[in-house]
Amino acid sequence: MNPAIDQLKDLIDKLEAEHVLSGQEFVSLIDGRTSELSECLFEKARRIRQEHYGNDVYLRGLIEFTNYCKNDCYYCGIRKSNGRASRYRLTKDQILSCCEQGYRLGFRTFVLQGGEDGFYRDDVLVEIIRTIKAHFPDCALTLSIGERSYESYRSFYEAGADRYLLRHETADPAHYGKLHPPVLTFEARKKCLMDLKEIGFEVGCGFMVGSPGQTSEHLAKDLIFLHELQPQMVGIGPFIAHHDTPFAAEESGTAELTLFLLGLIRLMLPAVLLPATTALGTIDPLGREKGILAGANVVMPNLSPVEVRDKYMLYDNKICTGDEAAECRGCIDRRISGIGYQIVVDRGDSKQVGGDSRKFDSDSKQADDAAIRNFNR
Repeated sequence: MNPAIDQLKDLIDKLEAEHVLSGQEFVSLIDGRTSELSECLFEKARRIRQEHYGNDVYLRGLIEFTNYCKNDCYYCGIRKSNGRASRYRLTKDQILSCCEQGYRLGFRTFVLQGGEDGFYRDDVLVEIIRTIKAHFPDCALTLSIGERSYESYRSFYEAGADRYLLRHETADPAHYGKLHPPVLTFEARKKCLMDLKEIGFEVGCGFMVGSPGQTSEHLAKDLIFLHELQPQMVGIGPFIAHHDTPFAAEESGTAELTLFLLGLIRLMLPAVLLPATTALGTIDPLGREKGILAGANVVMPNLSPVEVRDKYMLYDNKICTGDEAAECRGCIDRRISGIGYQIVVDRGDSKQVGGDSRKFDSDSKQADDAAIRNFNR
């Protein structure tokens, strides 16, 4: 018997039952994790994911349509100050061609991801969204294009976009300031997420694991923020340095901690859509398979044209930049079936309870705000 491990297992049981812990309890789990504790967590996470999604794993076809960005985030390879980045933009026809190829390969969700590029004005994006939805009415469309105004978000939603991914990166304002220039703030990012939720999008957020200066206390705040937001999707992945950024010499995050956090998130948000990310597969050759076995249920192969993939480098050594879309699809099929799961041809909508609500429950938000205040003391 190991009393310390037993206490931590009790916390995992509590998280499964109540779907949230105090900040200090999260810190205790993170700091006290062992391989034995992780396996206990992953077993529960797999069972909970099985209850909601069975053995199904959903595909998201990633289309990285611009690597221009007005922002200067210290960790990002496509930051505006990186004069060595080879910039590109895809046309509407090129984007549509990516969707057509993806549809033939069984993708039923497309993710338009790019830097915050002013070239794509609202009217340009609305036309792209409408065209994709007209051609593929049985598909979901996700946007991941950063911070915009409420009016912009609403125009995208009314044009037919279904989901929006906006990683919050860290829920600690001071830590946020260490990762971003002063013009970017956590409060602004949080407001965008609340706007998206209110408008009616299925919302995704997430954070880097092992980013410079990150502590267990920061991660605990991230988890509490997820409980507050109740997103339909959560994307987390290890921090990986890019050689042309101020963080070039910083150590990367670890697959081990990322996997542990995936398991915690599955217990906290039982029916959330949870990707095994490309960054996880970059830092560990079996990272995506391990992610599925830790509770994830989404993978995101790349549908971008091969000739631009190595230009969308948020971090170094990104995998699958040279593979054709069909090769990526076949590879991920084999990998997922090899661990006993199956890729399905499906939009893969969230089954998160309350996922279609357009506003936060005020009582829940007040309780979460109180938890964060107490944790900050």
